[in-house]
Amino acid sequence: MEEEYESRRLRRWEELDADILVKIFHKFTVFELARVCSVWRTVCCDPILWKTLDLSHMRSSFIKIPLGPYVYVERRSDESLTRILKLSMNLSGGNTRTLVFHFNLFLSDDQLTYTAERCPGLRRLVLPAWNRIKKTGICKAIRIWKDLESLTMPSIANPPYLFTEIANNCNNFKELKIMGPFEIFFADTLITCLPNLKTLSLRCSAIKREALIKILDGLKDLEVLNISHSYLVELSGWQPQKKVIVRELDERILEKASRLKRFLTCMEHDTCVMCQRTENDEGIVRWYKYDEDDWKVDEVSSLHL
Repeated sequence: MEEEYESRRLRRWEELDADILVKIFHKFTVFELARVCSVWRTVCCDPILWKTLDLSHMRSSFIKIPLGPYVYVERRSDESLTRILKLSMNLSGGNTRTLVFHFNLFLSDDQLTYTAERCPGLRRLVLPAWNRIKKTGICKAIRIWKDLESLTMPSIANPPYLFTEIANNCNNFKELKIMGPFEIFFADTLITCLPNLKTLSLRCSAIKREALIKILDGLKDLEVLNISHSYLVELSGWQPQKKVIVRELDERILEKASRLKRFLTCMEHDTCVMCQRTENDEGIVRWYKYDEDDWKVDEVSSLHL
């Protein structure tokens, strides 16, 4: 008995059971996993550890520039992201199903393509910033991600190319979150390309009233719509160029939304801090001004980070 006790007492860290190590490593960030010893490296490849690759706390070091892509990312910052992506993809063994990026992490086409090719089974992508990603880059990635079900993305000026690609390649796609202005053209594109969409979140975004009505009429299979803290506007009948803030949802909108399983709203501009922030920022929320994780919040649990 004494010898057995002594043997247990002197057991080395690298001899810990793999199941115990996996539970410990599950609390680690990718940066911490990168520093484990070579003996533990095999355990680091356990698929459970890589179902979600969360880089939401990693930001690019950049400066704003007046011309597209409107940001210049410092070389050292770019190289650091590339190293992290290569390490993560090598350890994950293609098992990543959810991929999360910070809104100030600016991927290049090459970085996006590299990642897509090494996690082809991705089901959820959170990519709020596309400044450096071109049409060819995102389309190539979407063609690889045939199992994609959920996308969080910025508002873009020309959405048809993206949603056409999703419609043609991602048969299980059902959930979309837009971070930015939601115009009539955007609504028309969704109705045309993704008529079977189940969940749509437009929280903290500028929404044209007519675009909202189009969505309620055109997306027949929509079950969940979140417009909480949105900046709902319509054009003035007397001054077409002037926007009027809609303070309260009218009966027409409420009647159309009554068919949904969940219609999430908050328009308490006098008491709700988030509603006030969205209005002050005119529907394009400057997330960098607020608490670090505010941008991750969503009233739809499947979209909340």
